[in-house]
Amino acid sequence: MDYRYVRLLPRAFKRFCIVKAFRTGLPTAFYYIRRKPLLASDKPALFTMNILPPMMTVWYHLATKYLGDRVDITIFDSSGKLNPKEFPEARVHKFLNLYAATKSEEFLRHIAKNRKIGWICDDDMFLLSGEAVDVVEREFADPNIATVSFRHRKWWEFDIDGKRIPPSSSYCIAFNRELVFEKENLHLGPCDGNTHPGISKNPTRYDTFDKANEELLKKGYRCYIVPEPEQKKYWAGFSGLSGPVMLLNYFKKPEQTLSYFTEPPNEKWSSNMLFGVLSGMISICTIQELYTKIKGNPYPLRALPSRDELMKLYEEKKPYMRDDQNLEEVEETSERLRNAI
Repeated sequence: MDYRYVRLLPRAFKRFCIVKAFRTGLPTAFYYIRRKPLLASDKPALFTMNILPPMMTVWYHLATKYLGDRVDITIFDSSGKLNPKEFPEARVHKFLNLYAATKSEEFLRHIAKNRKIGWICDDDMFLLSGEAVDVVEREFADPNIATVSFRHRKWWEFDIDGKRIPPSSSYCIAFNRELVFEKENLHLGPCDGNTHPGISKNPTRYDTFDKANEELLKKGYRCYIVPEPEQKKYWAGFSGLSGPVMLLNYFKKPEQTLSYFTEPPNEKWSSNMLFGVLSGMISICTIQELYTKIKGNPYPLRALPSRDELMKLYEEKKPYMRDDQNLEEVEETSERLRNAI
């Protein structure tokens, strides 16, 4: 049976892209006319993308607090709502909500073309230590290192010449830009044809950077991954926030958002979709809390229910969820971010 909640998310994504294009379309055209690069410098060029303004406020606050002036920040604003004056240490471009790989590669090939190190970081990956810059600079002292990843994929692995290697992912990764994009001329785009072995499930597609990652490894370059026990020393992160953000832009009232969760039959809560959207919505409540702490007032998110309402819903649906579906990571990340602010 084709349930409404399944159809609604793709519709919300499409509507978001169309509506936001009225704010970002013309600025994107002007950007392409100029395509002004950063000035030459030894500093890493750090890039992120925004679809939820309060999350960018939190991300920027933490990045500037912990990394200071050791990086130059560029933000592609696909919400069309950021005020550049609130991000004085960053370059902000209103930009169409194109694929993440397209936006990231535009930054790496053009804006960062005068830098050796180009660093991309999702806006739900919050950098919490200036030592992350030390790691990047230390590893790139080796000319054979192509990338430095702070968060790798865990659900499948490359099998290259009989050796299992984790994919670096594109969540938070720095590139030797000259090597990857000029010498090897590789691209970040996803594609079909992934036949590597799975851990929790078998992959069928290469996600952003995965195919280029494979090519680099086959050519003998090193793609360094920060050891897993050390990773959370440098960042705190949520996951799966795009869907909830789309719903908050689609709905007008908290009651509509809650109805999205209460309409499906209880047996559907053992799948990933409903739990993923709910945990993402609770994560956004943390973002709103942190934004309020930084700015003094909450950001207007008219369709966001209260944390109490969402937690009540979680407790009601918990008997129908799998054992591995819980909020431990969300709560841990929320607490770490509260302490970091």
